[in-house]
Amino acid sequence: MDAVDLAVVGAGPAGLAAAVTAARLGLRVALLDAGDRPGGQFYRHPAPGLGAARPEALHHGWAEFATREAALRAHESAGRITYLPLHHVWSVVPGEAVAAEARRGHAAPATEWTLHAVAGHAPDERAAGVTARAVLIATGAYERQLPFPGWTLPGVVGAGGAQAMLKGGLVLPGKRVVVAGSGPLLLAVAGSLAAAGATVPAVVEAAAYTAYAGQVPALLRNPGKIVEAAGYGGALARHHVRLLTRHAVTEAHGTDRIEAVTVARLDRDWRPLPGTARRIPCDALAVGHGLVPQLELATALGCATRPCPDAAVALEVDALQRTSVPGIWSAGETGGIGGAQLAMVEGELAAHSVADALRPGAGAPGPDRADRPDRADRADRPGRVGRLARRRARLRAFADAMAAAHRPGDGWTGWLRDDAVVCRCEEVPAGRIREAAGDLGARDARTVKLLTRAGMGWCQGRMCGAAVAALAGQEPAADRRPFSCPVPLSHLAELPAADR
Repeated sequence: MDAVDLAVVGAGPAGLAAAVTAARLGLRVALLDAGDRPGGQFYRHPAPGLGAARPEALHHGWAEFATREAALRAHESAGRITYLPLHHVWSVVPGEAVAAEARRGHAAPATEWTLHAVAGHAPDERAAGVTARAVLIATGAYERQLPFPGWTLPGVVGAGGAQAMLKGGLVLPGKRVVVAGSGPLLLAVAGSLAAAGATVPAVVEAAAYTAYAGQVPALLRNPGKIVEAAGYGGALARHHVRLLTRHAVTEAHGTDRIEAVTVARLDRDWRPLPGTARRIPCDALAVGHGLVPQLELATALGCATRPCPDAAVALEVDALQRTSVPGIWSAGETGGIGGAQLAMVEGELAAHSVADALRPGAGAPGPDRADRPDRADRADRPGRVGRLARRRARLRAFADAMAAAHRPGDGWTGWLRDDAVVCRCEEVPAGRIREAAGDLGARDARTVKLLTRAGMGWCQGRMCGAAVAALAGQEPAADRRPFSCPVPLSHLAELPAADR
């Protein structure tokens, strides 16, 4: 395909908002996504073949998504957006001219980027590439898992995974599902599962909601969020779901499948209190401790990161969603977990920023008047951008308050016996990681990986990275990896020499 003005990686709330806004502003856009339909994890919806009568019933803000999806299709038909589903971008590299300048020691911002992707499904995967003048990374996030004995049993799924099963497949992970972990996602998951017919005996929240007491200004600036939380609480009450705060699932029990969980009360540092353990029978457990930004593409480019209030690591962006690398923007969860509303605001704000950066002397809007923003839209842009910036600040403050309230306590490793598996891919137990850190002198997660193989498996540490860092006594850090997903060797062999 021909070079585009903007390549957007990720078609979730942030990427979708950015793509349709940029197209409306006259940019030629490529929207690449690993999924087969737009919406990302938040707006995951059933395949048409499942015959869902009301897919919107499982979502908040469905009307806004539907409007943006319709705009995507309209811009696609008009040739302003090239939508590329089933394209998993594994690398972004500067154009050949810029790379040559860098080899000669001249630091110059890239004016062209090449995105390499694995396209399609195995065994028919193929190599694909897109060239763009600017890149927006909106790759979202994945669940943070804190392991415990028995978490590898069948029937134990991520909290977000349980919601994905319901939204995308219209199936439940079990009939009697305990929801556990920490973060506001738990309330939404429990409410959805109960409304769909599952029995939810308890929501087990490791944090205490009293932690929000010190965040009153951020709460008052976001009354809609308070109403949303009240709605979740009402749903739990209607379905007789018990909420246990400052509690955690410390062990799962079963033989061929999970049959029960042990729940214990925690102290302020998330250490289980002796004598408080109880068993809750269940046939499924949906567990997750918040989300972690997915940064592999950005960190491979050298984009600067920052620590978040919830102990995760996110990209550092400025007021216009620009990263520290010229030509690379970020929107949504990559800049810190904040939810769909914040992601859409940031996506739209980033699109305006990209349009302003590319427009001077660049021919971004095509010669056809239909490809240019109309006069009324141009006149309103400063006001629109200002409103977006103020809304982003308000929503980000609320997101930071949530992150601080649900930050994992250091004492959670107290529920991990030495024989408990931490790295599922390589079957590395907690005891071996403790030995590497305590007896063998490992002082960082990378050395622990070399000594134990923890994090060397298929998921490359996405599932166990936070746990390995905690057991090694280290703060989580963003890895720099050349590939963001597995890539067939044949695809690498097809690359131009300059990109190898």
